Amino acid sequence: MAAIREQDISKGMKAFDQWRRQTSQHMGESTGERLAFSPDLPRSTWAMAVRYSLYLLENKAPGPGVEVRVAPWGAVKILDGPASDPHNLTPPDVIELDPDVWLRLACGLTEWDEEKDAGHISAVGERDDLSALLPLD
Repeated sequence: MAAIREQDISKGMKAFDQWRRQTSQHMGESTGERLAFSPDLPRSTWAMAVRYSLYLLENKAPGPGVEVRVAPWGAVKILDGPASDPHNLTPPDVIELDPDVWLRLACGLTEWDEEKDAGHISAVGERDDLSALLPLD
């Protein structure tokens, strides 16, 4: 299933740009401040920003090998590798992030190692580092 419906791509792009503008104001802050950044935006903006950014990730690194989950708004499978187990449809590598963590990473406000060291990323499998794919353009 796609991360975002085709008719919502322009809404998603606007929401992601809105989130990105918010992060740009906080780039020079301390690590702790950046790791705590969570803008006061409408829930619908968050949802569209997450879905659109997952769409960008999926297009940047297509494949069935790693599932990236950003609950409650989306999940995509990316990167080459073993496909899902036919019984539970989950690939061997799974990464779970909260929406604020995902969007900070996608916008380049924080880096993978910072969020991982802070305990904000749950990753299972050999391919548990998306730093080469982030931030999203």
